[in-house]
Amino acid sequence: MEGIRRIKRIRCIRSIEGKLYDRSAIDFNHLLFDRRKIWALLIPLMGEQLLTSLMGMADSLMVTRVGSAAISAVSLTDSINVLMIQIFTALATGGTIICSQYLGHEDLKRANHAAEEVLLSITLISAALGLICVLFRLPILHLVFGKVEPAVMKNAQIYFLVTGISFPFLAIYQACAAFYRAGGNSRFPLTISVIGNVMNIIGNAVYIFAFHWGVFGAALSTLLSRIFIAVVMLYFLHKPRQPIVLKDLLHVRPDLPMIRRILAIGIPSGIENGMFQFGKLAIQSSVSTLGTAAIAAQAMAIILENLNGIAAIGIGIGLMTIVGQTLGAGRTEEAKYYIIKLTFYSFFVMIAGCLLIRALTGPILFLSGMERASSVMVISMMNFITIMKILVWTPAFIPAYGFRAAGDVRFSMIFSTISMWTARVLLVTLLIRVFGFGPIAVWYGQVLDWAVRAAVYTWRYFSGRWLRHKII
Repeated sequence: MEGIRRIKRIRCIRSIEGKLYDRSAIDFNHLLFDRRKIWALLIPLMGEQLLTSLMGMADSLMVTRVGSAAISAVSLTDSINVLMIQIFTALATGGTIICSQYLGHEDLKRANHAAEEVLLSITLISAALGLICVLFRLPILHLVFGKVEPAVMKNAQIYFLVTGISFPFLAIYQACAAFYRAGGNSRFPLTISVIGNVMNIIGNAVYIFAFHWGVFGAALSTLLSRIFIAVVMLYFLHKPRQPIVLKDLLHVRPDLPMIRRILAIGIPSGIENGMFQFGKLAIQSSVSTLGTAAIAAQAMAIILENLNGIAAIGIGIGLMTIVGQTLGAGRTEEAKYYIIKLTFYSFFVMIAGCLLIRALTGPILFLSGMERASSVMVISMMNFITIMKILVWTPAFIPAYGFRAAGDVRFSMIFSTISMWTARVLLVTLLIRVFGFGPIAVWYGQVLDWAVRAAVYTWRYFSGRWLRHKII
């Protein structure tokens, strides 16, 4: 009887799979990425994303000890910093996708050439953006957040100055890490990230608690660690130990057709990420009217929410490499198979992450020394986030990573921008500024946005329109 039930389950699963991709077109004995190879790529990616979030949380806990004005300043400034980082990430994503497809097509020469042009572009763009943020930090802060408490604004200016200087180094690291991942090696970027984050935490402890430098100490530690990881990654990419090798960087010249191809992927992704972050800034502007306790509570809720889903984001990043190489090799149905398989993995990773972080919320709040009023708000928000994120986040985001690897970036850019500003920003603004809701309103809007994305991206997958693009 048990054998019969097992056969029926297998038939049921294969019947469902048959509606998602054509099994007959896939040679399951010779997959481009078998289970071992998938997890060899995903585990370091999940570890790196998780580590980065944990270190960010540790940073915030240390800054929280300085006072509410300090953590509020860091939270507000990081809203702008993340916008800049998202731009660099989008450019690195464009590089990952193009290099992955060239590697899948077994064209190492063009993969290396594309990597050189990505690095040139991202370095120049990040340096320009960093210079603008450093020179015009005060007008930018006033423009985005309006009037805030003087102590918060003073700390925000200091933090923005130092972190702005670090932008080019972070961008270089992201580009170099993308080249390793495009070749299927996510372990080495994880190793460098671990060392850099440990340096950052040690620096924070010394500068904040020993030297009493407050937010300046936190920012300085970030700057030094980013310089370190950028220099190390560049050094090792000179060595022929991976498919992509960067040599004679001083002799790299702009290749406009290749740069346009990179930007054709990177710019829509950058606009999508930028609009997403602008929306968060608009939301943060509304939250900033609720007072220091609410700002601090929202800052902690953002950290915890990022942490509970960060491993799933690592799966999405890995999916870009897998789908990129698969499509570069001309295996369309296999690309569909990987999107479904990794979305399935992500769902269970999300369940584990959400439940774990909710269980740790109380101890984290205790260790942070957060004021009681803020802690009560954080617990209320995390109860809501834990339930809703498990239900709707995975289909809202993971398949889209695969779509981008196929070159389907414009649809995602347009749709996600509309969804962000209508389902999220508009609702949150009304709930806070008109109806007097607290910071929980942010998460009502966010969940609505997730639900809309999940429905539309599911339709997009079944339509097959995401495959109607050509990158290389």
